Amino acid sequence: MIILTGGAGMIGSVIAWHLNSILDKKDIIIVDDIQHPDQRNNLSKRTYIDYLDKDDLFPWLEKKKEIEAIIHMGAISATTETNFNKLLNQNIRYSQNLWRYAADHGVPFLYASSAATYGGGEFGYDDNESELRKLSPLNAYGYSKQFFDQWVVQQVTAKEKTPPQWCGFKFFNVYGPNEYHKDRMASVVFHAFNQLKAEGEIRLFKSDRPDYKDGMQLRDFVYVKDAAAAVLHFLSHKKHSGIYNVGTGKASSFKALAESLVKSIKGDLNAIKYIDMPNDLKGKYQYFTEANIKKLKDAGYTKPFHTIEEGIKDYAINYLTKSDTYA
Repeated sequence: MIILTGGAGMIGSVIAWHLNSILDKKDIIIVDDIQHPDQRNNLSKRTYIDYLDKDDLFPWLEKKKEIEAIIHMGAISATTETNFNKLLNQNIRYSQNLWRYAADHGVPFLYASSAATYGGGEFGYDDNESELRKLSPLNAYGYSKQFFDQWVVQQVTAKEKTPPQWCGFKFFNVYGPNEYHKDRMASVVFHAFNQLKAEGEIRLFKSDRPDYKDGMQLRDFVYVKDAAAAVLHFLSHKKHSGIYNVGTGKASSFKALAESLVKSIKGDLNAIKYIDMPNDLKGKYQYFTEANIKKLKDAGYTKPFHTIEEGIKDYAINYLTKSDTYA
């Protein structure tokens, strides 16, 4: 069986969708700490053995069930979280304890890192474990992910006991179905769709840097179905371990994103407007991200990623505009 933490979250629930729908795997234990009243809908179509609260996982593991892999997507994912004690407990200590269990019991361990670890991108976006110490995340969430990545590499370098396979995934800007509980942290695509539907316009942040025009800030937007497929690739490629970027490898502008959304629902491009960036994001906002995915390809993952136009079209037509928006 597979342990899937964060299984009621956006990426986690689409990993569960992929396990059920693409791989025909149903022997899954979902672990999470559901906070939002609608989040349970992320699991409403899934087939799995059991659901555990995150605090009940370790007592359950003491029963020493036969486990195929631990896929650890659970974390505080809000980039605006400032309580570092919460991040320490949930994003670092919990992950370290799961790592130790996987190492002690010979279980492959796949976990979520984040492109937030790259900070402003001054050192590029190469998923090279030897370069981790150079990175300077822009927020506490990014630092918590950076801390765990470094700790993992330290375990490996020091030849401590490790899981037989370990993979950390630096997800770039993921969007797609099942993100509806994320409130402010939901993708620009989701917020733009809701703005367009309710108010007839899409509001993008103005640039506060002279080298970027309004709407031309660039991000590597990756469709959640692609993110899930990349993670699950490693279940059948167990000889590969390391930290891997998960993105398309091609940055797109927020303007292109908004235009793709408007076109997918046959709207008016004049609906795109620009607003001032909130003060709490100034100085902490990434203006350019683009994943170097050579390492992912070298690990055998050659499936093409959705383009920004393809991903948004699938999201808008098959989910956002339907009465049932869940995957």
